[in-house]
Amino acid sequence: MLQEANYWLTTLEQPVYQTLPLPEKVDVAVIGGGFSGLSAGLRLAKAGCSVAVLETHNMGWGASSRNGGMVLTGMKLGVDTLIKSFGLQSAKRMFALSLAAIDTVERIVREEKIDCAFSRCGHLEAAWKPAHFAGYSRAAELFEKEFGHTVHVLTRSELHTEIGSDLYQGGFLDELSAGINPAQFAAGLAVAASRAGAALHEKTELLNVERQSSGFLLHTNRGQLHADKVFVGTGGYAGAAIPAPQKRLIPIGSCIVVTAPLPEALACGINPHKRMIFDSKHFLLYFRLTPDNRLLMGGRAAFLPETPTSVRESAPILQQAILSIYPLKDIPVEYVWGGGLDFAFDTMPHAGLLGDLYYASRYAGHGVAFATHLGGLVAAQMLSEKVKNPLIGFSFPQMPLYNGVPWFLPLVGMYYKFLDIVS
Repeated sequence: MLQEANYWLTTLEQPVYQTLPLPEKVDVAVIGGGFSGLSAGLRLAKAGCSVAVLETHNMGWGASSRNGGMVLTGMKLGVDTLIKSFGLQSAKRMFALSLAAIDTVERIVREEKIDCAFSRCGHLEAAWKPAHFAGYSRAAELFEKEFGHTVHVLTRSELHTEIGSDLYQGGFLDELSAGINPAQFAAGLAVAASRAGAALHEKTELLNVERQSSGFLLHTNRGQLHADKVFVGTGGYAGAAIPAPQKRLIPIGSCIVVTAPLPEALACGINPHKRMIFDSKHFLLYFRLTPDNRLLMGGRAAFLPETPTSVRESAPILQQAILSIYPLKDIPVEYVWGGGLDFAFDTMPHAGLLGDLYYASRYAGHGVAFATHLGGLVAAQMLSEKVKNPLIGFSFPQMPLYNGVPWFLPLVGMYYKFLDIVS
């Protein structure tokens, strides 16, 4: 029976945090209890700061527990585009940042003993068309020559060692990427932050931030809190209480379905190495096996923010996508859910200082690694430590007259579908 529920949340007991009154004052108030905020809170608390993490819902409620659990190398923009836009040296630093981000996730999992099925299983990009596959060899040479990073190009016949499907024209394999149970990781990160001394305040909605001569006064539904500094890690769930970051993000919905568990032989046949897989389309699909051998398939029914209607409409679309790739007509889909991710207008992650607020966000689907890493990196910046963050100093673009409501997304979706047809 199909449930409109997040499968990942069925795999853990949600930690219960003691509900404490808001303190009168802290060194740092962290807005948002996802990967970014919890990672920042963990780093700050371990440095001896008094920290309050404010979350409107439960810790990990947003994209941090709703994603596909893919911990990927690189950024949303390909290396060719990065080099053209920012130059070779900057592109190298950005790619190195993505590798460091995966290392950070792995280190935290190890140090904090978080049981979340982290595995360096690698990722596979599957070419939707021959024209897409044609660019893989050049990209592999570029990675090897300029980035010192080895990837593998697989022809259509070689692809059968990686995926039990005849749909794709070849593949691009990077073995440094990883998979994770994101809800378990978010819960473990919250426990680690609390253990380090950060105060976690769930069901605490930020209503307004008031700049004062000495720090900030935060107004919430549970009272007021004074903080010397503020870190914003709300991502695609930014609210009107902090308008400056909201006006620079594009919220986009994504939906996921998960099947019943597959027999071991069938699971091995469709994804023998348990890779994280996505295709080369603009309107892409992403899919993987969960640790208990369910098939997870994600994508977009529409290029719009997630709504209950879009989630319900996504289930049959994604189920049909499964059948177009794999012979699984006898395997029922058991879960469907949706969530929001955020893009910047330049499709780049951004982190640092915006006005007098610290922040990290706009991960464009690469949030498991980047949110965790950049949250800690900006926390180190708040502690006046020397950090290597190639994103510091980047302009944070915004559209004139844009107020955070992405009226243009249907047009973008139509354009991307057109590109998938003609590319």
